[in-house]
Amino acid sequence: MNQYLAITSRGLETILAEELIELGASNVKAGNAGVRFRADEKTLYTCCLWSRLASRFVLILSEFNVNDDMDLYLGATAINWPSYFSEKKRIAVDFNGTNREIRNSQYGALKIKDAIVDRFTKANLERPSIDREQPDLRIHMRLSKEKGLLGIDMVGSGLHQRGYRTESGVAPLRETNAAALVKKSGWNKDVPLLDPMCGSGTLLIEAAMSAASVAPGLKRKRWGFESLKSFDREKWLEVHAEVTVKSKRGPAKCETRFFGFDNDRRVLETAKANARRAGVADLISFEIADASELKNPEGFGEGHIISNPPYGERLGTTPGLIALYTQLGVQLKSHFVGSTASIYSGSDELLSCIRMRAEKQYKLRNGALDCVMKTYSITARGEANADKDNAKAPDVAPEFANRLKKNIKKLDKWAKQQGIECYRLYDSDLPDYNAAIDRYQDHIVIQEYAAPKSVPEEKARRRLLDMVRATIAVTGVNANNVVLKTREKQKGDNQYQKLSDAKRFMKVSEYGVNLEVNLQDYLDTGLFLDHRYTRKMLGERAKGKDFLNLFSYTGTASVHAAVGGARSTTTVDMSKTYLSWAERNMKMNGQIGRQHQYVHADCLKWLSQADQKFDLIFIDPPTFSTSKRMESTFDVQRDHIVLMTDLKRLLRADGEIVFSNNKRKFKMDLEALEELGLVAKNITDKSIPLDFARNKHIHNCWIISHKG
Repeated sequence: MNQYLAITSRGLETILAEELIELGASNVKAGNAGVRFRADEKTLYTCCLWSRLASRFVLILSEFNVNDDMDLYLGATAINWPSYFSEKKRIAVDFNGTNREIRNSQYGALKIKDAIVDRFTKANLERPSIDREQPDLRIHMRLSKEKGLLGIDMVGSGLHQRGYRTESGVAPLRETNAAALVKKSGWNKDVPLLDPMCGSGTLLIEAAMSAASVAPGLKRKRWGFESLKSFDREKWLEVHAEVTVKSKRGPAKCETRFFGFDNDRRVLETAKANARRAGVADLISFEIADASELKNPEGFGEGHIISNPPYGERLGTTPGLIALYTQLGVQLKSHFVGSTASIYSGSDELLSCIRMRAEKQYKLRNGALDCVMKTYSITARGEANADKDNAKAPDVAPEFANRLKKNIKKLDKWAKQQGIECYRLYDSDLPDYNAAIDRYQDHIVIQEYAAPKSVPEEKARRRLLDMVRATIAVTGVNANNVVLKTREKQKGDNQYQKLSDAKRFMKVSEYGVNLEVNLQDYLDTGLFLDHRYTRKMLGERAKGKDFLNLFSYTGTASVHAAVGGARSTTTVDMSKTYLSWAERNMKMNGQIGRQHQYVHADCLKWLSQADQKFDLIFIDPPTFSTSKRMESTFDVQRDHIVLMTDLKRLLRADGEIVFSNNKRKFKMDLEALEELGLVAKNITDKSIPLDFARNKHIHNCWIISHKG
C-alpha cells in the first residue's frame, strides 16, 4: 500500500479523515490542511471518485529537510522519476510554501523541475516537456519551514471541479466547501432541505448528490493517475463501473425533497442546469422568490434550512444586508417553527441581525475570508419575537432610536413648511452613535465619523450596525435606499473624493429650485445642506446683478442666483466634473445662455488675474488646500485678507461679498479688513438652519462690503 496526502481546506481535516475511513483508507492521520493515509490502488480510485471534501490526493514519494536550494534539488533528484512516468508525459510542478531560504515558490518549482529533467537525461532519456495549462501529471511539493514533502498529484485539476458547474454566481462557494457545510450543519439526509438564497444551487446539489449516493468524481474526464506506469486499468474500470451503477440508481431511490429559492431568474436557470448535469434535477424544486418574503413550502414541514447569504466587503452594501438578514430572521421565526437553520456568513455582525441564539457554530474559510456557519433551532419563542420584529420595534440601540424619532417628529414638519426635501435628521447627538444622518426625499445617507482609536474596532462596528438597523426601523425607508459612508477629517479637495463610477444621480428640490445630487458615488452628495439659508439669501439678493461664485463645487449657489433673477452668473472651479454638474443644475432650472459662464481654473490664480466687475460675490473656500493643481498652499485663516484684497478689486461700489468657510475657530481680521476699505458683518447665526442648530460651528458666514 502506498502513502498518500489528501489535501483540503483548513478546518476540514477532521471530517475528511472520517470520510476517508468510511471509504476504506487505513492509518488515517489528520494534519495541517491535509490528511495522511495508506491505501491500495482500488481504495485510492474509490477515494478519488467518492470524496466530497478533499481537493486532491498526492502520492507521497519523499520527505526531506530543506535548508537551502541545494537540499531541494538533491531531495528531488534522489527520486527515480522515470520509474513512475514516461518521458513522453507532459508535467507541471506545483510548489506550495516558503521558508527562510526558499522565499519564492516559482523559484522552488524551477529547482524541482530541473531535478526531474536531470534525472531523465542522466538515464539517457528525453526530457519530459513542461505544460502548465494541460499537463498529464502534476508534481506536488509542499514546504513547511524546513520540512519538505514531494509527490505526484493523483487527480489533476482540483476535485472541487465536479463537472456540473460551468458558471456560477458573483461569489461562488467551492463545491468541496459546500459539501463540508452540508455535513457540518447536522442535516439528516431523510429531512427536507431548503436554501432561501440558493444562487447557482451548489449547497443543494452537493446535499442531493450525497443523499442520492451520486459520486462527485463521476463526471471527470481525466485523472492524473492514468499517466502513471503503475496505473491498473482493470481495477479502475471495475471501480468506475460499480460507482456508475450506484450513482445512476441513487436518485431514483432518494425520497428526500430539496427546495431552492432565489430572486434572480437568470441565476435560477443556471442552478437548474447545474442540477441536471449533476444528475439530481428531479430531486430539487427551484422557484423564484425573495428571501424577505420566505414562506414554508408544501412538503417541507419541520425541515432544515441552509444558506450562504451575501455578506459584502464594501461598506456601502451594509444597510441592504442588515435588512436582508433581519428580515430573514423574521421569516424563519414566523414560518419555520420546529425547523433548524444553518447560515454561513463572513460577518458575525450580520448574523446577529437574525436575532436567534446559535446552538452550534463552525468556522470555515471561504477563500481568504474568515467565515462562520451558525446553526439555530427555531422555537415558538422565536415566533413571538418575530411578531415584535414585524412591528419594527426599535429594540436595538433604543436610546439612539428614541432620539432619532424625536428629531424626525420635529424636522419633517419643519422641512415641509420650508419647502425642502433634503435635511439633516441626526448630527452626532449621542456620543456612542457618532454619525450624521441626512434625508434626501425617500433616501437616507448615514455618514459615520471614524471612531477614536480608544474604541475597539469590533465595538465600533457593532454600534454602526445597530445604528443602521434602528434607522431603517424608525424611518421606514427601504433598506436599498439607505447609503452608508465612513468619513474622516478631510483636508481641501479630499472632501470631494470620488467613490464610484456608477453615476447614480437624482433630482431634489430646495425652495423651488431643482438640484442634482449623487448619494453613492462621492463622499459628499453635491449639496451642502448647512448652506441652505445662504443659498436662499443669495437668490433673494441676486436680482438684476452680475453674480460670481468661486470654489463653486456643483454650482448650487449659482442656480439660486440665476433663478432669483441675476443678470449674469460666473461659476469658477478647478474640477471639470463639478463644472459639468453645475451646468446640468442650471439647465434643469431653464438657465441657459451666454450670460451664464463656467470657468475651469484654479480659483486663486483666476482671482488674481481677473478684471471683471461683479455686484454679488459668493466664496466658500476650503479651510486648507494642498492640491497638486494649485501653485501654492492655501490657509483660510492665514490668507483671507489676501483673498479679500483681490475680491475688492472685482467688487462694484455698492456690491457685496458673501464669505463663508468651515474653520471652527476662524477669526476675521477686522482691522486689516478696515485698512482695505471693507467692512464685515457676521451673519453666522442667521445662516445656520434648524437641522444644524446643534452644531454652531458647522460654518461661519459674513457679508462684506465697501466701507461707507
